[in-house]
Amino acid sequence: MIYLKKFKLLSEDDEQNIEDRRRIFNSYYPLSIFWRKGLQELEFSKITIISGSNGSGKSTLLNIIAEKIGAARKSKIDKGSYFSLYVNSCNFEMSMEKPIEIKVLTSDDIFDYLLNIRSINSGVNNRKEYLTNEWLNLKFNKESNSIENYEELKKVSDAKHKTMSNYIRQHLGNNNIIEQSNGESSLLFFENEIKESAIYILDEPENSLSAENQLKLKKFIEDSARFYNCQFIISTHSPFLLSLNDAIIYDLDSNPVNVKKWTEIKSVQTYYNFFKDNQNEFKNN
Repeated sequence: MIYLKKFKLLSEDDEQNIEDRRRIFNSYYPLSIFWRKGLQELEFSKITIISGSNGSGKSTLLNIIAEKIGAARKSKIDKGSYFSLYVNSCNFEMSMEKPIEIKVLTSDDIFDYLLNIRSINSGVNNRKEYLTNEWLNLKFNKESNSIENYEELKKVSDAKHKTMSNYIRQHLGNNNIIEQSNGESSLLFFENEIKESAIYILDEPENSLSAENQLKLKKFIEDSARFYNCQFIISTHSPFLLSLNDAIIYDLDSNPVNVKKWTEIKSVQTYYNFFKDNQNEFKNN
């Protein structure tokens, strides 16, 4: 489903109509980035990719689009006064059918998610260590316990009749320690966050993912767009995500910016040339 159909950025004349930047603010960001690249309007498909090297404006463009169409995000951004003025002057066109949600997912969100998992795991491990020591103390405690301390006697009896692992499992409470790798956890993050009939703006989602997991994410995005009425706007360096089926790719490294096939993108060509130059290494394996 294509919910967001078009987005119009500012021309040089449009930017000149914004308040006098020389007198009011110190930073001009994000003025003069996109009209200098000949980019003023984007048309969207079910999957639209923003490609380009570091500093090309990929994340800036995603942030402008996200802010203008009211996308929810886990962490707010503050890009300065001209960013807000720029966004206010942009225009966009939506289809008649509205998405259930519009959400931004960034590599920082994934990183925070992974930190939360580590925190959960750390808490579980600390509790397991405490219960291990408790079981050892109760199991081999030779001192008699007073009948008045009924709860303590119950614990001693419990420890003496259970193995260490059974005792820990019973008393741990939350024994669902998460054992996935960062890459597997990152995939789980997307599976939890991405629902049906929505717009998702993904900023370099390949971070923390191995090549194999990037291919899994590629299929997940394709299936979500094809079968679950999702629309994706993605910035990426990944050759695997750049090869997403039926994606429109805007190359911000070209001037003027134009739509390219994934095999024409500079970063993909770099990979291709590297493996081509070293193809004999593979033949010898």
